[in-house]
Amino acid sequence: MSYYTPAQIGQPLADVDTPALILDLDAFERNMRLLNESLAGRNVKLRPHAKSHKCPEIGKRQMALGAVGVCCQKVSEAEAMVDGGVGDVLIANEVVGAAKLKRLTALAKRANIAVCADNSENVTALGAAAQAAGVTLNVLVEVNVGANRCGVEPGEPAFRLAKQIHESKHLRFAGLQAYQGGAQHLRKTEERRAAIKAACSMVKRTTALLAQAGSPCERVTGAGTGSYMFEAASTIYHELQAGSYIFMDADYAKNDWTESGIPRFEHSLFVWTSVMSCPAADRAIVDAGLKASSVDSGMPRVFDTPGVEYIKASDEHGVLKLASGIALPLGHKLKLVPGHCDPTVNLYDHYVCVRKGVVEALWPIAARGALL
Repeated sequence: MSYYTPAQIGQPLADVDTPALILDLDAFERNMRLLNESLAGRNVKLRPHAKSHKCPEIGKRQMALGAVGVCCQKVSEAEAMVDGGVGDVLIANEVVGAAKLKRLTALAKRANIAVCADNSENVTALGAAAQAAGVTLNVLVEVNVGANRCGVEPGEPAFRLAKQIHESKHLRFAGLQAYQGGAQHLRKTEERRAAIKAACSMVKRTTALLAQAGSPCERVTGAGTGSYMFEAASTIYHELQAGSYIFMDADYAKNDWTESGIPRFEHSLFVWTSVMSCPAADRAIVDAGLKASSVDSGMPRVFDTPGVEYIKASDEHGVLKLASGIALPLGHKLKLVPGHCDPTVNLYDHYVCVRKGVVEALWPIAARGALL
């Protein structure tokens, strides 16, 4: 729990304490509109991934622009979304264990909830939990379409699992989860396009079996910020799960978007940091380290400050390399573009929402730390 809020509504950005998670509202809103515009005329719906933002306020704004609901990865994330007023949530992941299943089925009494499965034993447990709670639970078969993470193999194995769900009295077969996560950060457009083409072939093989058995697949859902136009163009996918597009972190920005149909989204999410030490002419230290920005996808990038590079992070310190002739005074504040937005967001209690240099709102990150 936070004991101190770094900003006040109406405060100039320059006065916001650091480290803080800053959301540029104008860029954020342009990103939301831009993705929607890029899908105009296509018969697909957006179901953005809330694991990126963990914030019901953002989820509701996405739905106000036409999204059918949101995705989550954990039951606790879904609980935070429903508590915050988001009424349609797909847990795009497996839920295992009696305690989690009890919470999942309780949540299904309050909102439109779906979950994924890739294992027969898990399907049996989902059915028993749904029966005990007196609900019918929507279940999607997660198919491994190349990411080699979760997912039953496409074709006959996925068909058998769908059949088991269909035959359960307390479960409803609600489609296929087919997310090619490994494709999202392939740098070249053609590499990502080829990975999604292969994924679509696997999905087609599975949906053909379902159709032959008289159980047509009502929903294929997946895709991400790095590939969503390829899934949209395939005519196979019904829902797109892009999430990071609203923020556009430093790692996604390294992708080549040429001839992809995917627009170049703007950076809207920043870690606001202050110079806390000036120990050498070529080095400055800021107060945003590992506890302020995730570095699993590389170091954050210093925004709009030529000649300054973030090169190293420890718990509470970030080391900046300064080009010759560059000097940053003590207390100078900088914007950092996170390398990976999702785990960076999970480090903060609030978005400090800024418009034209002034704090407009503080949005709670309600699903921060939602691991269960």
